[in-house]
Amino acid sequence: MSALAPTASADGTIQLVTVRERHFKTAIVLGAVVLLLAALFLFVPRDGVSTFRLGGRDSAFALPDVELPTAATCWILLGILVLLTAWALWDTWSYRSPALWLIIVFGVLAVFAFLVWAGAGGLVPVSSLLVGAVSLSVPLVFGALGGVIGERVGVVNVAIEGQLLLGAFTAAVLSSITHNPFVGLIGAMIGGVLVAFVLAAFAIKYLVEQVIVGVVLNVLVTGLTGFLYGALLAPNESLLNNPVRFTRIKIPLLSDIPIIGPVLFNQTFIVYLMFFTVALVAWALYRTRWGLRLRAVGEHPQAADTVGIRVNTSRFWNVSLAGAVAGIGGAYFTLVSVPQFGKEMTAGLGFIALAAVIFGRWDPIRATLAALMFGFVTNLQNLLTVLKTPIPSEFMLMLPYLVTILAVAGFAGQIRGPAAAGKPYIKG
Repeated sequence: MSALAPTASADGTIQLVTVRERHFKTAIVLGAVVLLLAALFLFVPRDGVSTFRLGGRDSAFALPDVELPTAATCWILLGILVLLTAWALWDTWSYRSPALWLIIVFGVLAVFAFLVWAGAGGLVPVSSLLVGAVSLSVPLVFGALGGVIGERVGVVNVAIEGQLLLGAFTAAVLSSITHNPFVGLIGAMIGGVLVAFVLAAFAIKYLVEQVIVGVVLNVLVTGLTGFLYGALLAPNESLLNNPVRFTRIKIPLLSDIPIIGPVLFNQTFIVYLMFFTVALVAWALYRTRWGLRLRAVGEHPQAADTVGIRVNTSRFWNVSLAGAVAGIGGAYFTLVSVPQFGKEMTAGLGFIALAAVIFGRWDPIRATLAALMFGFVTNLQNLLTVLKTPIPSEFMLMLPYLVTILAVAGFAGQIRGPAAAGKPYIKG
């Protein structure tokens, strides 16, 4: 890693020289993971055979179960992780950033090693684990995409939690009244836009601190939906809180592909919409005029204003778009996951989505991968309970949030968000 720094020469002229720096944070994080796994395998050893089921018994292309000796496999994988950590350390010592593929391979092998340890004497259903991870990640992905759009245009979207919650509420009510889940989905988008509209109005027009507005909106939406639930939905549950849900759409042949078939091709409409939205936002952000203008407003609003871009108008409409995207994530709670709306049912997922935005470096693809990781850890908590691992249940409950903290604390320090995010723009 290198940077340019100005220096004064003997004749008084200013020259730019390359300053090389080493950043050991990634290598330290990988080393800490290796030490934790080594302590787990050493002090809480597990013997026997770990069985991995790669597909369902009713699949057209069923694969046999894979059985691995628990102890031997754990230590072999740990040795590979040590080599990858040493590789990352060597890259850092040589003034190079550790390659992204190295970090991804390390993460996959570390999770696999932990699953081998946890699955001693039990069965790990790989396809079910991945399907559950994707299902738990859907609200996080939509929330993270809304956060990326909002912060890329210069507005810190702390109100993702409120957008998810109001989206879930409006989706439940409109789907119950119309008996049409698509109407509920549109209502969820409108609910997300309403929260984003208030955020944009106070943050852009009245120059109120954006983080404070977001926090207040989350509290306001939580109280409002809680009041409406008690006053309207609970007494009229069959009429207003009995939404028609989306059913699974199974794609022939593709859904029978081992492991990935049920994950990608046997999902509900909202999950397919998630795949499309991620691809669309990732393409539009870097390949279209809209994306160029959005990024320009979030990085250097003065320069964008100079070339004729209406900065505050662009921020207003893009924050509203971000609210609509986050609202779809709220619809997943009541139109797919749970058959009715419940008080505070989002349970703080909006803040985890915001962490995914930071961990994903304000990039749609990276933020989506971060959200999927958080969803996987949440589903892993349920699997560990079934496998009866010797890990305390209290630790398993805090595992998703612990991984969120470690991810942001371990990697966020190396990255920089949009330069103008959180800063109001005053023309002239």
